[in-house]
Amino acid sequence: QVQLVESGGGLVQAGDSLRLSCAASGRTSSIYFMGWFRQAPEKEREFVAAISWSGDTTLYADSVKGRFTISRDNAENTEYLQMVSLKPEDTAVYYCAANVGSCRGYGCYEKQRDYMYWGQGTQVTVSS
Repeated sequence: QVQLVESGGGLVQAGDSLRLSCAASGRTSSIYFMGWFRQAPEKEREFVAAISWSGDTTLYADSVKGRFTISRDNAENTEYLQMVSLKPEDTAVYYCAANVGSCRGYGCYEKQRDYMYWGQGTQVTVSS
């Protein structure tokens, strides 16, 4: 019911910036939150950031606070992740995700299981 298409990944040097995009289509009116997760080789998929569909609530992992900014463009139904001061440890496949129902408990909207739809992933590689 919701399709997510990601773009914007690439190869950059430490300290550079990238902006990832996630275009949502289908029944976008059902989306409560959209998020970004990332998965590095031999690591579990981890939460990066999330934003309410209205854009008035944002959440960030401690590892990216102050460097990454999540935002939405309502007209384009697109979620963005602006990444600055990139570090080699940011290297991962980044996934866009959509939640279509409220979640409960500690860390709500910060867990992989809180999201029902996922993009295909886009590779971000940061060289040193």
